[in-house]
Amino acid sequence: MTKIGLFFLVLLLCFSCRELEEYPIVPAISYNGFVLLINEDTGISEKGILYISYTDGDGDIGLDQGDIFFPYQLGGPYYYNFFISYYECKNGVFTEVPLLSWNNETQKYDTLTFNARIPVLLPKIKKQGIKGVIQNEMFIYNPVSQADTIQFKVKIIDRNLHFSNEIITPPIILVK
Repeated sequence: MTKIGLFFLVLLLCFSCRELEEYPIVPAISYNGFVLLINEDTGISEKGILYISYTDGDGDIGLDQGDIFFPYQLGGPYYYNFFISYYECKNGVFTEVPLLSWNNETQKYDTLTFNARIPVLLPKIKKQGIKGVIQNEMFIYNPVSQADTIQFKVKIIDRNLHFSNEIITPPIILVK
């Protein structure tokens, strides 16, 4: 019985002495991949999934649904906390372009945004370093463009308004 108790005590000590990883309080991101999703009916790439790795030293990435007051108000610069710019390759140069979607009600094209709100990843009262991967599915088909190569610029911002570094994806070849 003593040997079993000693074994569990040693096991407990081994796992309880694990050090938490420390990161800067400014979030950092890196490109982790992009997967094209092909529509089986049309044979073209209409959607894709972007994978971004992140770290944050105080774990304050994310917004609640109720975070709609200053500085996170709708229409304000911090309403979104995941910023994605869309680029198309034209004549060998990547140029930022709006992505359009047909609106049947207005009979006009609407400009879409890839920006999003990352939900709270760690309770707001808890302050510890976090890391993980953000997976974001996006509609990437641009019906008014002939471009077959796209690219994204991405950055995030935490609740204390610290902007991460900005990353640029490698060129992504579309199936048209």
